Amino acid sequence: MSRFARTADLIAARQDARAAELEEQVLAFVQPRGDERALDSGTGAGALALALAPHVAEVVGVDLEPALLAHARERAPANATFEEADAMRLPFPDASFDLSGTLRTLHHVHRPEVAIAELVRVTRRGGRVLVIDQLAPVDPLEALAVDRFERARDPGHRRLLSDQDLRHLFEANRLVLERERRVTERRPVAGFLDLAGCEGDARAAALALAPQGPDVFVVEVAWYLLAL
Repeated sequence: MSRFARTADLIAARQDARAAELEEQVLAFVQPRGDERALDSGTGAGALALALAPHVAEVVGVDLEPALLAHARERAPANATFEEADAMRLPFPDASFDLSGTLRTLHHVHRPEVAIAELVRVTRRGGRVLVIDQLAPVDPLEALAVDRFERARDPGHRRLLSDQDLRHLFEANRLVLERERRVTERRPVAGFLDLAGCEGDARAAALALAPQGPDVFVVEVAWYLLAL
């Protein structure tokens, strides 16, 4: 059983507690027209899709974890559907969506450049792409320490991308930055480990690697809205 399946209930509960705040943030940042067909790639329990749903014509969420998709479907309004699919091989024709996005997904995939390219492929010319993810620290040694901690708490973690890494991916896909924002989050380390189902010896090892100590983990999350 994957860690996402084991912690699906906890992920969904945390998402519910923050749903209104996320919807407000997404609405202010994306400023949807209301008639878009939208995609949430790597949707998990549907956080981004459900935040968009009241403000677009239709939204589709895709993820590989059935347990998370079950939670998303339980919360889905009539204009939101959820499918089991791979963010690296989206099962949609070219130019299928007006708006596509991904929320805190890229650091979980082996090849984030493919995930971005797929978002671009399925978005129509003149459409927009939303990318939200935690950033790697600028200092390479700090970035290495954070990735070690992240992998210790969650073996599914691959690598955090820096702002420069992401901008290179956007440029390679001819995406034009419309707007961006940065959010600093202070996460209690214990709750962060709980969210990953990190217990026993693995929890002790992760705590020993916590880059800012065992109490609080401070991270920077970047939001990018890009045009094709």
